[in-house]
Amino acid sequence: MENKKRVVVGLSGGVDSSVAAYLLKEQGYEVIGMFMKNWHDESVTISNECPWMEDSTDAMLVAEKLGIPFQAIDLSEEYRERIVDYMFAEYEAGRTPNPDILCNREIKFDIFLKAAQKLKADFVATGHYCQKDSFEKDGKTVYRLIAGADTNKDQSYFLCQLSQEQLSKALFPIGHLQKSEVRQIAKEQDLITADKKDSQGLCFIGKVRLPEFLQQQLKPKKGKIVVIPENLPEYNYQKIPAGIRLEDLEAEELDNICSPVQYHESQGKCIGEHNGAHYFTVGQRKGLQVGGTGKPLFVIATDTRENIIYTGLGEEHPGLNRFGLFVPKKDVHWIREDLQLEIGKTARYLARIRYRQPLTWATLIMKEKGLYVIFDEAQRGIASGQFVAWYEGNESIGSGVIF
Repeated sequence: MENKKRVVVGLSGGVDSSVAAYLLKEQGYEVIGMFMKNWHDESVTISNECPWMEDSTDAMLVAEKLGIPFQAIDLSEEYRERIVDYMFAEYEAGRTPNPDILCNREIKFDIFLKAAQKLKADFVATGHYCQKDSFEKDGKTVYRLIAGADTNKDQSYFLCQLSQEQLSKALFPIGHLQKSEVRQIAKEQDLITADKKDSQGLCFIGKVRLPEFLQQQLKPKKGKIVVIPENLPEYNYQKIPAGIRLEDLEAEELDNICSPVQYHESQGKCIGEHNGAHYFTVGQRKGLQVGGTGKPLFVIATDTRENIIYTGLGEEHPGLNRFGLFVPKKDVHWIREDLQLEIGKTARYLARIRYRQPLTWATLIMKEKGLYVIFDEAQRGIASGQFVAWYEGNESIGSGVIF
């Protein structure tokens, strides 16, 4: 076959990308394997094993077995600037970042893609559990990002910030398979990664665990744990007024429903101490080490300036569960640009605020200053800095950073 399309596969040293490379080769592509080295700082390797070296070796062995060219590329400088620095800034500001979503947008489908294009590649491929297709509309090709066929493994949430341009160059060879089928193919092809456990570490840093990593970098400092009563007057403003259509809500009502409550110490009482507000995230239950409260204690807000953690008692606490969230205009992203909401318009979509969370119905209301998202059912642990993603069926339509 002359003029084979050339594709660069991001080989991570795991089973998913290994099988992705094998399938592409079977489909007649000219495949190049590339390992991204994103981390140098040996001082923060949490485990004794050297994480990326083992992964790099596995990636190389897979490439050798498949008979494809292999190279490693060092992206640690860009990774530090675009991902690690961003994470620290977010945590120090008391927000909860999602490095994996950023890693896909900024590293795999930007810097890595550009490196692949230098090798005259037509596409880049990853081992993500998601799918893509396309159709013609007004003489233009529109690309669709579809959830992975394995509902337990669907990773479309992590790709919710991709653009049409990035999608046009992306291939997801294993998106139509179940994880068990991927492992089966790896075994049949005798790939060294067939039985390798899935990595839970930070995207491509290897075995580094996020909390420990942060704790090594951000200095501990003692602060108060304050418990907030359920009957705080502010919670009344967050309720959706009865008998009114969501699209008829006034701007002020929308802001009340969708903005996080600004807590201060005088609203509750101090029930313990913590080692640094930046180690905690909204919705967290473990690690507070306060006993004798009866109901479980949840983090409902963190104030990194005053170094205070605000908590609420029990799963039903109104500080833990909110109906709405807001995405500032600059942070609203449409994968499907053709479906972009005009100012003053509303739409109904399925949405989620974290990976693996079941999709629930929400009303999206586009206003001058940004997008209001109001869920049919209260959502637990809506955290500033996290991403909300919205779907039509199993297609990812857009996403945004929660204010």
